[in-house]
Amino acid sequence: MSRSIDQEVPVEEQAGTEGIAVRRGRLAWLRDVFRMSGEKSEPRVGLVILGFSALFLAITGRLVYLGVAPNEQVGLRRATSNAISAARPDIVDRNGEVMATDIRTVSVFAEPRRILDKDEATELLTAVLPDLDAKDLRDKLGTKKGFVWVKREITPRQQAEVHRLGIPGVGFVPENKRVYPNGNAAAHVLGFANIDNVGIAGIEKYIDSQGLQDLNGAGLATEASDLKPVKLSIDLRVQHLLRDELSKGLERFKAIAAAGAIMDVNTGEVLALVSLPDFDPGNPVDALEKDRINRMNVGVYEMGSTFKALTIAMALDSGKANINSSYSTAGGMMRFGRQVIKEYHGTGRTLTVPEVFLKSSNMGTIKMALAVGVEGHKAFLKKMMQLDRMTTELPESAAPIVPQRWGEINTATIAFGHGLAVAPLQALAAVAALVNGGYLMKPTFLKRSEEEARQVSTRVIKPETSEALRYIMWLNGEKGSARKASVEGYFVGGKTGTAEKVINGRYAKNKNFTTFTAIAPSDKPKYLFLAIYDEPKGYAESGGYSTAAWNAGVTTGKVIERAAPILGLNPRFDPPSSPFPLMARLGAWGSR
Repeated sequence: MSRSIDQEVPVEEQAGTEGIAVRRGRLAWLRDVFRMSGEKSEPRVGLVILGFSALFLAITGRLVYLGVAPNEQVGLRRATSNAISAARPDIVDRNGEVMATDIRTVSVFAEPRRILDKDEATELLTAVLPDLDAKDLRDKLGTKKGFVWVKREITPRQQAEVHRLGIPGVGFVPENKRVYPNGNAAAHVLGFANIDNVGIAGIEKYIDSQGLQDLNGAGLATEASDLKPVKLSIDLRVQHLLRDELSKGLERFKAIAAAGAIMDVNTGEVLALVSLPDFDPGNPVDALEKDRINRMNVGVYEMGSTFKALTIAMALDSGKANINSSYSTAGGMMRFGRQVIKEYHGTGRTLTVPEVFLKSSNMGTIKMALAVGVEGHKAFLKKMMQLDRMTTELPESAAPIVPQRWGEINTATIAFGHGLAVAPLQALAAVAALVNGGYLMKPTFLKRSEEEARQVSTRVIKPETSEALRYIMWLNGEKGSARKASVEGYFVGGKTGTAEKVINGRYAKNKNFTTFTAIAPSDKPKYLFLAIYDEPKGYAESGGYSTAAWNAGVTTGKVIERAAPILGLNPRFDPPSSPFPLMARLGAWGSR
């Protein structure tokens, strides 16, 4: 039905017609822009393509610039990345007790280029962090660097106060701080880490050398929990008690230093190691003082009569002596050219091998060593790891002091513990081999089994030689100088060692270095104990004597008494019926 032109069109219909016309006009424009045919459309299309290309290139260029060009945020990330990623694994004892761990802390940094008023910033920061040096801080802020440290490892309260200052260009970065919850207890074993969480000494330095502080070596670890704990052989319980007894002895015997260790003779594991004076790993301000050295493996000393056990083992194992061999000590002295060596407690009679040990006869041990000969003596001590630097997981170690020209007189003095200076820990390893059946292994500070230890051990003496050494050490605990360390029920054996200290190239008659080595139980040793005192003094109960039995021996007995129950050694109040069967068959002195 049509409508005449004179008829009135509704308002709504007029609006709809106009909208259609507008949309048709827009479509016509778009068709005109993108029409690919016709001379007039080509410049328009080219203009659009050129515009989009320019925009794309601009975006791409900016992204490339941001990726390769240095800027403040990139510089900041680089400056703090080491601190953020320097997580260290927990160090735990053999029972899983934490000995060292990381905690999260915060440090303050500044971006000097963004700080407008350096003086005001310095004044504000030193007001809330009063231990800062104002001049040093102002000098730092006056540089054109993109990053400087203001203060490392601040408290949460200090962080809040600095935050409230609202200084542009001052911020915070999370870090890892190493803490040692047991204080000084195992200082020389653990070592310490510096403010950048880098291991400086002890097991901490060992961790860095093995790459254990970084997850898979990829810098992915930011917390200690990301890393596998390092399990030590140390038993924190006996570590504490060993340090406690040595500290008491240090005061009682007025010595200048003390040290000690407990070792499992069948695995080579060090269960405790102490050297006094020590330091707090969490605040190692005095760790580098010369009297803070680890005397067990950095100090080297003449071990005195402790070495007689090695000499006797050498003579027995070589076949130059047997358990019933005897040696005359008539005259009480031996002369080597102008050198005269005397007995300390001379008997003036003939002694059997066990008696040489019990009486600590210099002459008897010298004659055993000379029977083996100079070259044989050197070869035996080298086999026992006494002539070379001994390495363990602890990076710190010292080479022994060996005579440059080794003749008969050197063999004579070294036979009874003078003229060769070794680290006490390596002497301890040798004694462990003498009593564990003849297997020598390097000591370890990491937990390991007997099977693992046997794989890295070397047989150095015969089983029968080892029984002989266990036997004479037990005799010394029953009848000789080791009685001071005897503890009822534990079948303790041992050997004292007293050496005059060398001062300015000469032996000082009034300054001793004393040692006491003990095994328990003697018939089947499990643990080896060592106590050392440097320059102990005599006291009333000792009658003024400062020899090993009266100080190192006393301490060792107390350590065994406290440590044995913790280590699982049950007392036996009825002695073994046949503890040394071979010695009994041979009719050894004292076995009847």
